[in-house]
Amino acid sequence: MTHRTRATTYAVALAALSAGLSVGLTTPADAGDREVIRRGSCSGSTDWKLKAKEEDGRIEVEAEIDSNRNGQSWSWKLLHNGDVTARGTRTTRAPSGSFEVRRLMVDLAGDDRINIRASHAGETCRGSVVY
Repeated sequence: MTHRTRATTYAVALAALSAGLSVGLTTPADAGDREVIRRGSCSGSTDWKLKAKEEDGRIEVEAEIDSNRNGQSWSWKLLHNGDVTARGTRTTRAPSGSFEVRRLMVDLAGDDRINIRASHAGETCRGSVVY
């Protein structure tokens, strides 16, 4: 390797390292702005949405099931890293024919996997988000 090639290689490596460090040290103005949202379809025509965000050191979870039909009774459960953390029954309501579940969860060390499972008349919804 010639002296000129070696100097160019070092300059490129130094620039890449500097760029990586500046990105790695940058933090959002408000660390609580982190929010993860996932959406999907259920086994029928219904859709699900699952959102997780920081709330006073905990994870605020919002799950929505939207069937576009009012008056349907759905059984649901929320799981946190595989363990059931909440369950219940909700009825879809006007104007959108949906229901929402909100819960606060402990923010465990590492990634938190949060799942929603809901069912109504043979239709099943399964959603997942990693926070």
